[in-house]
Amino acid sequence: MSVNKAIIVGHLGQDPEVNRPGDLTICKFSVATNQKRKGADGEYVDQVEWHNIVCFDRLAQVCEQYLRRGSQVYVEGQIQTDRWETDGVKRNKTFIRANTVEFLGGKGGNDNERRQAF
Repeated sequence: MSVNKAIIVGHLGQDPEVNRPGDLTICKFSVATNQKRKGADGEYVDQVEWHNIVCFDRLAQVCEQYLRRGSQVYVEGQIQTDRWETDGVKRNKTFIRANTVEFLGGKGGNDNERRQAF
């Protein structure tokens, strides 16, 4: 048995990017998470990690409608990696394929509103 599940809570770095190839809707956005770490000098510093999120169809449409740069979100999904080759160079990109996005408010959103997309 194996489990592939990622949970991220953070803020969008920019407005979502939406593509519509054929009948499919694809929404991509990045989410920043941070935590405080003690540096070599003993002072605490913020360590920021960026997570690429991709969602499809109805969830993508709802994210396009409600999310903006700075929005705080809860994202749940599976970690996936796309692999391709360009001019003989192998490349890959890891992302979270979201199956749940919950809008938590905060920057860019309505603080009094908590909404679950799917």
